[in-house]
Amino acid sequence: MKILLTGSSGQVGYELQRTLQGLGQVISLDRSQMDLSDLDQVRTVIRKVKPQLIVNPAAYTAVDLAESETELAMRINAQAPEVMALEARQLGAAIIHYSTDYVFDGEQAGSYAEDDLPNPQSVYGRSKLAGEQAIQAAGIPHLILRTSWVYGARGKNFLLTVRRLAQQRDELRIVADQFGAPTWCRTIAEATAHALIQMQRYSGTQQDAELDHEVWQSRGGLYHLTAQGRTSWHGLTQAILAHPSVSKKPRLTAIGTQDYPLPARRPANSSLSCERFMQTFCGLPAWDEALKLCQDGM
Repeated sequence: MKILLTGSSGQVGYELQRTLQGLGQVISLDRSQMDLSDLDQVRTVIRKVKPQLIVNPAAYTAVDLAESETELAMRINAQAPEVMALEARQLGAAIIHYSTDYVFDGEQAGSYAEDDLPNPQSVYGRSKLAGEQAIQAAGIPHLILRTSWVYGARGKNFLLTVRRLAQQRDELRIVADQFGAPTWCRTIAEATAHALIQMQRYSGTQQDAELDHEVWQSRGGLYHLTAQGRTSWHGLTQAILAHPSVSKKPRLTAIGTQDYPLPARRPANSSLSCERFMQTFCGLPAWDEALKLCQDGM
């Protein structure tokens, strides 16, 4: 199977390059080779590569900047996935696409299931929801995987920011009234590979180039994919600072969302139920265990 992977220099894309090896011929492209803001280039690359599967972790993720760069965020997060889906339809290909907890408003008390009604409160959230809907409307075989609070050992993310600020400041003031599941990018990539292996196993065509559309029809669709359990940004910071590799331990102060105003509204509750994914494909680790493994390797 020929697999086209976008955003190979991003957090999730970097890990996917490794976990997808052996599952097909992986053609990994970074932004310089396939810029999702250039829709014509997206079309041209897909038509040249002719993949059987497109894996798309690339996205516009500057949540606050998106409030003032609405057009760019929509082009990358909504229009580019639509172009990919339409091109995939012409090729008879499938797509694996990643979305976000920000499609929900965060007002629900418990964890959100896939069938709960989205109500994004930010440009970023609306753009990601539009991307989901465009793929679904194309009627192609797909997996849409919603995740949350993604971090890793490279790039720009909350984990690396906290570790850097811990060395620079005597006090960290961190929001304690927003809750979600911090998810290691490697967890996402490994779970994706497990899901793809399951799809191939059930189709019996692991070594074949053709997709089994019946398997994708029955097992594909929308899933939540995060680490298990939940915490606040304050709780996550506590866990980060507790790791032995963090030499300086600044004072940690809990604050409310109102004490740290930002352009984009965040969901107060980002917890996603992953029961559907775990029952269909594989288990998922606890957030604190995955965080420890990530920091052990830093």
